[in-house]
Amino acid sequence: MANTINTGSGGGGVEERQLSLSTEAARQLATTTKSRPQMLGISPRWLLRMLPWEEVPGGTYRVNRRLTYSTGDGRLSFSNIGARVEVIPQELRELPLLRDVEDLEVLSSLASRFVQKEFKPGDLIVEAGQPAEHVVLLAHGMAQKLGRGRYGDQVMLETLADGDHFGDMAVLESNDQWKFTVKALTPCIVMMLPQRVFEDMIKQSPALSAHVERVKARLSKPQDKAGQAAIQLSAGHHGEPELPGTFVDYDLRPREYELSLAQTLLRVHNRVADVFNGPMNQVAEQVRLTIEALREAQENEMINNRDFGLLHNADLKQRIHARSGPPTPDDMDDLLSRRKKSRFFLAHPRAIAAFGQECTRRGLYPPVVEVEGRKFIGWRGVPILPCDKIPISEHGTTSILVLRTGKDDQGVVGLRQTGIPDEVEPGLSVRHMGVNEKAVSSYLVSTYYSTAVLIPDALGVLENIQLGR
Repeated sequence: MANTINTGSGGGGVEERQLSLSTEAARQLATTTKSRPQMLGISPRWLLRMLPWEEVPGGTYRVNRRLTYSTGDGRLSFSNIGARVEVIPQELRELPLLRDVEDLEVLSSLASRFVQKEFKPGDLIVEAGQPAEHVVLLAHGMAQKLGRGRYGDQVMLETLADGDHFGDMAVLESNDQWKFTVKALTPCIVMMLPQRVFEDMIKQSPALSAHVERVKARLSKPQDKAGQAAIQLSAGHHGEPELPGTFVDYDLRPREYELSLAQTLLRVHNRVADVFNGPMNQVAEQVRLTIEALREAQENEMINNRDFGLLHNADLKQRIHARSGPPTPDDMDDLLSRRKKSRFFLAHPRAIAAFGQECTRRGLYPPVVEVEGRKFIGWRGVPILPCDKIPISEHGTTSILVLRTGKDDQGVVGLRQTGIPDEVEPGLSVRHMGVNEKAVSSYLVSTYYSTAVLIPDALGVLENIQLGR
């Protein structure tokens, strides 16, 4: 405020006179200190920072594995008309027993014979010791698969949810019994196919009968516990017995990952680049912010892309459901127990908060784990890193990922190609495209990337986590 002096007397008026330069006028001669352009949406991008990167000079990365007798262990989708649920015939190929059936008429006939049943929370869908006489598809809801422990106590084997199934291989045997109990946790809609109906279909369809025989023959081949073609060995023998001959069979159709890309065309007018270029380089700042946006898009694709994203490429046997809704220490233990050398969890910040609340409710205090000089809460020594790219559904559910990383540990790796023309960061280039007739310069900004899961147990997902409870 300008300094003033009072020149009046008595109760008369007051005349103010400025004694020094005002701040508004002084600013005309002062230099303004400016920040670099700021940008919402820049995240730590922990997935990009933590993944080991493999060079892909040919643009395609092939993951060779041992031959596995895969029998389709997928999840099914259903259609509904009001409250009536129907099995989609083609989806029956997700059942191990029907994976390679090509005859749509046979699948349609089977689909039409499923019977819809509904169960309330606490109801038993199947009970251990009872005859196993149905193929069971869980169309909607959540259920627990329960078994008996060594000492007779009840143990939780697995949580089942929409699209899961069981009993499809049991129908190959007669007079067998359920080895587990399945109990509804929420209202469940279940589709059931009686064994006798399936047996009648086999008798009526020579093609289906031949297919079932091929499945039986395939399952009779030696396999190890991971379902891979067994390597015949001899161990613990004495003397000079004849040693078994063997070879390691390979998968004849290995998965190939082609590098994906994110790119954009950045335009800058030459007048801006030439004249309005101090104290900051306008082109450099435009490129910097564009690169940040591309890296955010890259991480989003590496998690959510349906072809190579981690959420969609986790093996179905490595996907588990939350036991009671919010993520609990029990759920995190289940997730860790399915693999060795877990490097880190990846979760939405709200999921991390929900896990912390569950720990507080139980009186537990997760340990602090340091990563690159920053501290995060962890579980069993494995850090839980935030990632806002993991989606939250409209119902308030999300997922937590856990990764083992690196080629040497047969984990998850990032794929990229470095040394590309006009490269400014590994795998990212900024290429000048010239100046058009309006004096606008164009720059093609591109980044090439993908992810690969070397063996199925390198990646696990805890699904259907309920937030806000």
